[in-house]
Amino acid sequence: MPRTKGGYVSRRRRNRVLKLAKGYFGSKHTLYKVANQQVMKSLTYAYRDRKRRKRDFRKLWIARINAAARLNGLSYNKLMHGLKLANIEINRKMLSEIAINDSQGFASICEAAQKCLK
Repeated sequence: MPRTKGGYVSRRRRNRVLKLAKGYFGSKHTLYKVANQQVMKSLTYAYRDRKRRKRDFRKLWIARINAAARLNGLSYNKLMHGLKLANIEINRKMLSEIAINDSQGFASICEAAQKCLK
């Protein structure tokens, strides 16, 4: 049986992988086999980290809210519990933005939460 070369289709597949591997260090951007392994690994990391990014941002917002709440004499969990009792529905992203950019506004939110705790 005669040997078939992949030709057009195989070359296109390899070039697609090498294009994705552009900018990788060493042979990872020139050799197809190594580049293919790294591209598969990179795509795995990208999928995983799209999920992780949401966790990381939530952790960041909580840390910022906690720091600002402690400046106002509350801990994070007391502040959140007080906000729930006061029926103040504001998400952590916006709360952290208020804490950074509007300290008087955040202080008034803390006071409202503290009133409901007592």
